[in-house]
Amino acid sequence: MQMQFAPLYPYLYQTLKPLFPGCLWSGCEQTKTVALTFDDGPHPTYTPQLLKVLDNYKIRASFFLLGACVRRSPEIAQAIAANNHWIGLHGYNHENFPSLSPAQLKTTLENTQFEIASACDLSPGSLRDVRPPNGFFTPKILSLLQAWNYRSVMWSVVPEDWVAPGVAVVTRRILQQVHNGAVIVLHDGYHGGANVAETVDHLIPQLLEQGYEFVTIDDFWQIRSAKP
Repeated sequence: MQMQFAPLYPYLYQTLKPLFPGCLWSGCEQTKTVALTFDDGPHPTYTPQLLKVLDNYKIRASFFLLGACVRRSPEIAQAIAANNHWIGLHGYNHENFPSLSPAQLKTTLENTQFEIASACDLSPGSLRDVRPPNGFFTPKILSLLQAWNYRSVMWSVVPEDWVAPGVAVVTRRILQQVHNGAVIVLHDGYHGGANVAETVDHLIPQLLEQGYEFVTIDDFWQIRSAKP
C-alpha cells in the first residue's frame, strides 16, 4: 500500500525553504511565472509524448535526467535539447544522495553529465543544475554540490504524480498549490510518466488562462542572480 503525502508537501516547502536558502525552491514572487520540471527521464515512450504536447503550446520546460536512462535512450535526450528545453541532473540510477559517499556522489553526477553531454552535444560544464532524487539531501551534500560548482534545485509544488492518482487529481493539486514563481515537479519516467503528457495537456491551458508565463529553471536562477 502506498501512502500519499501530497497535502504535506506545501508545508514541507515552507519549512525547508528558509532553512536552505542556497537552493532554488521557487522563482520570483512578483511575477506570474512558473517552471514546469520533469524528473526521472528520458523514457522511450512517455517523454516523446510529453515533448509533443510542450511543442504544441510552445512551452519551454526543464528536465532532470537520469544518466542510465540517457544511456538507454540518447536520441530522446537529444530531442529534449533540440527543443530548447533546460536540462539538469538527477543522478545516474536514482540513488538517494545521502546513501552515497562523497566520491560516489561525485561519480554519479559526473557520469550523468557525460551521458547527457555526449547525447546532446553539450559541454559537461554547462550541466550544473542538480535535483536530488526523492528530494533527499543533507547540509553536507549541499555544501559538496556548491564546492563542485553545481546548483541545487528543489521545488514548491509537488502533486505526487508518481503514485498515479489520476490526471484530474494531479491537475487539481497543482492548480490548488500554484503561485507566482512556482517550481512544479512532474515525472516522465516509469513512475508517473504514463499520464504526464495528458496531465500537462490539461494543465497548461488552465495556467495560461490564469495569466501564468512558463519559464525554465535557468530563467529563475538568472532573475535571482540579478537581484541586488
